[in-house]
Amino acid sequence: MAAAVGVVLKTTVMVVLSWALCFNFSEVRGASMMPGIHDRDRILVDHVTYLFAAPGRGDIVVLRYPMDPSVDYVKRIVGLPGDHVQIYDGFVWVNGERVDEPYVDPKQNDPFSVIDTVVKEGSYFVLGDNRIRSSDSREFGLVPHEYLRGKVRARLWPIARVGLFD
Repeated sequence: MAAAVGVVLKTTVMVVLSWALCFNFSEVRGASMMPGIHDRDRILVDHVTYLFAAPGRGDIVVLRYPMDPSVDYVKRIVGLPGDHVQIYDGFVWVNGERVDEPYVDPKQNDPFSVIDTVVKEGSYFVLGDNRIRSSDSREFGLVPHEYLRGKVRARLWPIARVGLFD
């Protein structure tokens, strides 16, 4: 009996330690990702995926803010290495195709932003979903791959809005 309890306890400790190394919880500060992610939401961040797979267009990520890497931001990847990103008339275009962005409230789009850039190798172009209230690549430029801290997988709080992100 004591041996079984020891095995269960060791297994539990191993699972908790593995979980802690692969994921962390973070509290969102600010409204730059509304309407999907709100100020004070608690999110689950996966730190392992990008060790084995490249980030994808549309991924919601936690990144180190390029102007002060001690601060974390939550943004959406819009442009991948080699992509031609343009923003004008309130819309985003990638490689000549207008991006369908159902996660952006049309009333929060920024009709005054004008961008025309090619994403450098090893970097990403990121935007907040709440375009008029977001400090993002329009302001601070491209984000180097090493500044990506992880992929946002789920919202864990508030309970009424718990769920996974694609």
